[in-house]
Amino acid sequence: MLDRSREKAKISWPYMDTRQLAAFCAVVERRSFSQAAEQLGVTQPAVSLQIRSLEKRLGRQLLDRSGRRVEPTEAGQRLYRSAQRLLSQEEQLLAELGGEAEGELAGRLEIGASTGPGGTVLPVVLGEFQRLHPEVRVALSVSDTLHVIEQVARRELELGVVGAQRRHRGVVFEPFFRDEVVLAVPRGHRFANRKVTIDELREEPIVLMQEGAGVRQVIEDELRERGVRLRDLDIRLELGLQESARSAVLAGFGVTFISRAAIDPDVAAGALAIARVDGLEPAREILLARSSGRAETRVAQAFVDFARERLA
Repeated sequence: MLDRSREKAKISWPYMDTRQLAAFCAVVERRSFSQAAEQLGVTQPAVSLQIRSLEKRLGRQLLDRSGRRVEPTEAGQRLYRSAQRLLSQEEQLLAELGGEAEGELAGRLEIGASTGPGGTVLPVVLGEFQRLHPEVRVALSVSDTLHVIEQVARRELELGVVGAQRRHRGVVFEPFFRDEVVLAVPRGHRFANRKVTIDELREEPIVLMQEGAGVRQVIEDELRERGVRLRDLDIRLELGLQESARSAVLAGFGVTFISRAAIDPDVAAGALAIARVDGLEPAREILLARSSGRAETRVAQAFVDFARERLA
């Protein structure tokens, strides 16, 4: 005989409405009902209704609305991680079964990058990818390595491209492409187009990128292996962006370690020159950062495959 209590439990179990989950995830990511509504293209009351309905179904408070920003509760944080996986799987399923023509892509790719690859290589590769797939919309945000990794961990970005690996239990890293790091000097500088010693480097004003920048980490590691610390150098300026360091060197305020790709046009134009430091061979593996456990969308995988082939 059928167990009526079990039958009742099955019937009353709250089903998951993906519209409610999408509204909830948008609020968590934007920390705002109004910004979530703008992202989803609906009204703020509609988002509020979806959240209230979800909380009622689950019997839990999912969002703390008491502060200036909306924050997830402990239950909300657990739901957010699972909801992201479910929504990604739904997106992937719809893309595969939605009647798309073979090879045709549509959707949105949100990608973040540190200042090195984000200011040089990626804009070109993303532009080529979007031209190949005109129905894809691409959004690239550029910030320092640590911030990109945090955004990937919070699932605000589907992919991150960074110049150094930072341990984070919510993020997995894999090699993407290789980037050479060089010492950029003003044109006519005594270091131009030659190899210099570390002792000579100590005598020069150094322009350094801020803490958290991938290039800075690479140089710090290289110097440490040779018994030299960054504070042993004559650091005059610490600047936030790779572009800022480049501009400072162009203006004659010092020399800087920087991605080769970032200054190739300046070197070709004769505005900057490259020097090598004896004993240092700085290069870095540009890494792809993904949120662990997140199902990758078809658009993201297509971009990764395209970029690997393009950058090989």
